Amino acid sequence: MSEHVLLTGGAGYVGSHTAKALAENGYRPVVLDSLVLGHAAAVKWGPLVVADIAEREAVQETIRAHRIRVLLHFAAFTAVAESVAQPLKYFLNNVAKSVALVEAAFVAGVRHVVFSSSAAIYGAPERMPIPENHPAHPLNPYGRSKLMVEEMLTACSVHGLSHVSLRYFNAAGADPEGAIGERHEPETHLIPLAIETALGRREYLDVFGTDYPTRDGTAVRDYIHVSDLAEAHLAAAKHLIDGGGSVSLNVGTGQGHTVREVVRAVESEAGQPLKLRVAGRRAGDPPALVADPAAIGRTLNWRPRHSSLEEIVRTAFRWHARSAAG
Repeated sequence: MSEHVLLTGGAGYVGSHTAKALAENGYRPVVLDSLVLGHAAAVKWGPLVVADIAEREAVQETIRAHRIRVLLHFAAFTAVAESVAQPLKYFLNNVAKSVALVEAAFVAGVRHVVFSSSAAIYGAPERMPIPENHPAHPLNPYGRSKLMVEEMLTACSVHGLSHVSLRYFNAAGADPEGAIGERHEPETHLIPLAIETALGRREYLDVFGTDYPTRDGTAVRDYIHVSDLAEAHLAAAKHLIDGGGSVSLNVGTGQGHTVREVVRAVESEAGQPLKLRVAGRRAGDPPALVADPAAIGRTLNWRPRHSSLEEIVRTAFRWHARSAAG
């Protein structure tokens, strides 16, 4: 009998790719999603329960009906700029509702949680690449909300709850087989915005800040292919099922790319230049975020396989081009 795994927010970008990876490795992914941001069409490998993570009865009924032992918690609001403008929205949804979810899941018998955290917890790094023991000083409410949930999970370990918090750097790309891809409404991520500009769906691409202390003045980020990120969740779930201890781990490549380098990669794939509009820095954006991924390699035996900038852009471009064509 296959292990059933509950994915909150599993109709979203990272969650849906993780559901695919789980199904391909003998697990049964059960998705619980409010569909406020997720898409029912992305749930293809197991059942979908339409509910909010704070709906205690729905959460517990789902866990008991499917005999869930492992919770993969993706559900969250993730737009940094919006979190600065509407902090209470982020603390309510990302923190308060996560507390309600974990409490309900624990009562229903779940003892393992894989949490979708973020490199945003680090804030402006004091050194790079960034190790897991780097001081956590989030620059925005989004990052603060992720750190607060990590701290909550750590505190719950005394009650027998084990967890892996995966600190994503920049998720990007699309399923290499074309089954699913990135679809946010509104879109806020650089690579899909650049691709939409190349496809003529946007007039120009905004470049936020050209005066950062980086090699070309634009912000540097560590881009991780979403399929590699899905594999990290699979490895984390196996780690907990096999009795592994609680841990927080970076998920990145250790390689950073500037905004201008990403633009050039999209231009190369599209075969044409992009029209850019330079704007000022966005509040809450650090100049650079690059992971030290050594710990996840040691702990979960995980290595990125699809995360060259070229493969990220190629898979994303194909997905968005197909979507644009209907």
